[in-house]
Amino acid sequence: MATRIPQFNQQVLYDTTPLPDSIPKVKELGASSAPLMSAAFFIGARCRDYNDDFMQCKNENPGKGEFECLKEGRRVTRCARSVIADINKSCLEEFRKHWSCLEDNNQQLWQCRPAEWKLNKCVFENLGLKKDIPDQPPNVTPVHLRKQMIYAHWPIPRSAEPFIPPTDNKAPAASSSSS
Repeated sequence: MATRIPQFNQQVLYDTTPLPDSIPKVKELGASSAPLMSAAFFIGARCRDYNDDFMQCKNENPGKGEFECLKEGRRVTRCARSVIADINKSCLEEFRKHWSCLEDNNQQLWQCRPAEWKLNKCVFENLGLKKDIPDQPPNVTPVHLRKQMIYAHWPIPRSAEPFIPPTDNKAPAASSSSS
């Protein structure tokens, strides 16, 4: 067996090669996981088309789609930034309470349902975005609207009511930013 001295490199490598001009520049979100998790369904609602385009590009370029799909990825980031900015303008207090609760409770959504209901109501009334869980069976109460959470540390107060948006798909004041 050959003897060899092990060498470890603990440096962080940065690629300083500038992107081509054809890739649009976009500022990153700059949000931690709790605010992103709190706004995830609203980002999904408004940015669905951009997300679908990005995923289609990734599927069409397997293994090499990172560079080919940067333009679509930047559109997704720009759209997500607009959602976060709109939530901060319209529902900052509710948004902050919800993501702070998530951060304090190890990202466990069921611990923060009352704060989530208030955020959902505010976002629906001000931005016209509603939380929909994909592929939810029609005859089952969605998990985020249930008043009893099995694993929650505390029972939900009787005074807290889940926000159930109207089913006619008409949003009040839908504010959408162009991306």
